[in-house]
Amino acid sequence: MNLKTYTRDFNDVLQCVNPQEVDACISLLKEAYDNNRQVFIFGNGGSGANASHICEDLAKDTLQNFDTQKRLRVMSLTDNTSAILAWANDNGYESIFAEQMKNFAQAGDIAIAISGSGNSPNVLCAVEYANNHGLATVGCTGYDGGKLQDLAQHNIHIPSHNMGMVESVHLIIFHYIIKTLKGRFAQS
Repeated sequence: MNLKTYTRDFNDVLQCVNPQEVDACISLLKEAYDNNRQVFIFGNGGSGANASHICEDLAKDTLQNFDTQKRLRVMSLTDNTSAILAWANDNGYESIFAEQMKNFAQAGDIAIAISGSGNSPNVLCAVEYANNHGLATVGCTGYDGGKLQDLAQHNIHIPSHNMGMVESVHLIIFHYIIKTLKGRFAQS
């Protein structure tokens, strides 16, 4: 394989993303912004890094005026190391995201779960908690979607079995979401 082949394959995967799935996520985030709802984002490994990245972008890069513009309330649950370690140590790794949400989440908030395989137990546990407590849930998946694709109320699926492609396409989609929301937030 060479770079040209890789980028062609990447573009082929990107073209398979369902725009309606992406638009649904944008609408949920705009509604959260309008109604002062909290957005929680989480994932493991590269998906956890993407969760941190999109959290920062949603918090800052959706703003046109840093001084006066209303801000989206967003939190990456992958970034609180001491909470992650405490919950993993005391309750098991499966609980690390759900337990953090219990401190902050309210009905009407949004949980965005990122899992390339769609089968990460801690991600699934958090989505189950969110579903049971009135949050809107969005799964960002790859491979065949795994359990997350059916568990989340909304899904952005990347149809690839190459984890690097899945994580990269997720990031491209996230940047598109940020750019779109920046314009919509400015009109609010």
